[in-house]
Amino acid sequence: MTKMALGAHPFLLGFDELERLVERTAKSDAGGYPPYNIEQVSDRAYRITLAVAGFAEDDLSITEENRQLVVRGRQSDDSDTRVFLHRGIASRQFQRTFVMADGVEVTGASLENGLLHLDLESAPPDSVVRTIRITGGQKEEGKK
Repeated sequence: MTKMALGAHPFLLGFDELERLVERTAKSDAGGYPPYNIEQVSDRAYRITLAVAGFAEDDLSITEENRQLVVRGRQSDDSDTRVFLHRGIASRQFQRTFVMADGVEVTGASLENGLLHLDLESAPPDSVVRTIRITGGQKEEGKK
């Protein structure tokens, strides 16, 4: 038996994008840095917390690109002015990507004690009921 692609299932009409979204999410894995938590704070609100110790507010950027929340960090290189006898704290750049569903919006971001908090909220789903009118298959006589 051949394996059917998710978007090719006959009952899932118009979900081709879902398969591409899953593939894009799998490719966006940035390893374990920086570590993060995702918590649900209410029925429609979420909070992503990233551990960004050593990064200042100016070293971080947060953007939304194609339903993706992208957090980038780049520390300024001041190694020319500092002499390290031991360097055990990494100062590497990172990019962490989170794919957001339609209707999810970032409502705020804050940096506190080395933790970057991103607050998100999802809009309530629209409950739409629509009646589809059935028309006859034959043209009425005299009309073109």
